Amino acid sequence: MTSEIELYYWPTPNGWKISIALEEMELPYRLTLVDIGAGDQFKPDFLKIAPNNRMPAIIDPDGPDGAPVSIFESGAILQYLARKTGRFCGRTERERISVDQWLMWQMGGLGPMAGQAHHFLKYAPSLEPPQDLPYAKDRYRSEVARLYGVLDRQLAQAEFVAGDFFSIADMAIWPWASNWEGQEQNLDDKPHMARWLENVAARPGVQRGRALAAERKADLSTDRKAQAMLFRRG
Repeated sequence: MTSEIELYYWPTPNGWKISIALEEMELPYRLTLVDIGAGDQFKPDFLKIAPNNRMPAIIDPDGPDGAPVSIFESGAILQYLARKTGRFCGRTERERISVDQWLMWQMGGLGPMAGQAHHFLKYAPSLEPPQDLPYAKDRYRSEVARLYGVLDRQLAQAEFVAGDFFSIADMAIWPWASNWEGQEQNLDDKPHMARWLENVAARPGVQRGRALAAERKADLSTDRKAQAMLFRRG
């Protein structure tokens, strides 16, 4: 039996990517919570495996050649787990290319832009003093809308993001896209994205991964201590 993977996690879209992957891939794992509002991500022991002070991260006792390996960055973790299991990464080289390009699209585009949209639309106005910045709000709201237009057009020609199969690209994109309302988006003109969101949300593995430690998720718009930890430090 495969040894338990240690998952360093907090219930955010980036964390959900890996909890969903572990559930979908049916890999045993042990949970270590990284309370980002309390500053756990800056602790020396965590920085040894995640030097960028960001979760998620994993330690796999059964890494390459049977030796343990630690991995940070959610995209790298997803690619590693897909290679390890031989699942959700495409069956042919063309499919693997499609998975990789949409995974990179999420890592370099949707994740950062949606994250900035959340920050300036929801959190910045609630800071002390308030930082209600119309230009930033409009910029990131508009860029997320553009990206969801790209996603909807892709899903008009395929059941899932990379083709007719569920993949790590879907696992990476869905956690951010499922928060479209918080990004002040409208899906009335994006029926294919809406269909995909619903179908992915119905998967039991996605539901279990999304629910992991959900009770620990705090409202950052009112938690001053967490705001100071997350928004005032590098």
